[in-house]
Amino acid sequence: MPNFRAVSVGAIPPPPTPGQSFKIATQNSFDYSAFIFVGITSLMAKGTDAHPQLGKGVSGLWAYTWRGFVDKADGNYLVIFALPTVFHQDERYYSMGKGKILSRGIYAGTRILITPNYHGHNTFNTSEILGRGISQGISLSYYPSSDRTVSSFMEKYAYALGRDALTNVFREFWPDIATHVLHRHP
Repeated sequence: MPNFRAVSVGAIPPPPTPGQSFKIATQNSFDYSAFIFVGITSLMAKGTDAHPQLGKGVSGLWAYTWRGFVDKADGNYLVIFALPTVFHQDERYYSMGKGKILSRGIYAGTRILITPNYHGHNTFNTSEILGRGISQGISLSYYPSSDRTVSSFMEKYAYALGRDALTNVFREFWPDIATHVLHRHP
């Protein structure tokens, strides 16, 4: 699975330009893995009948899928490109790469709350927290009216933040998995 936002252990690249951030957001939104992810999550949501108003069958699956894709794309452009450019934050993931498993896992998960600014100093990750909130707010306009509640909004918002934290954990441990389990170097 492509990993466009990860920075290798020890590397300290210059801050991304707006163009580079836009490119990363686009890659995260339109790479083949994005379509696989949206397909799987859409099937899961449809399978649990998360939004009964979206319908059944192929038309219901399509209703889940396009909404899932828009959720992913607008979130990516807000969190990876637009808000980091405004707030001068670097939304790439800087891997620890070494240390105890628990320490690395906690570090990775907390990157949704902490990110470097353009000067390399850790700051509150306004881009992530605000970007996911705005994205979920936008989604209220195209999900069924029964899902336009504060509790539904908070549930989706928490899911989006949790998914991003778990994705960072995956980014942190992928090189180890590739090397020690798959016997190849990423």
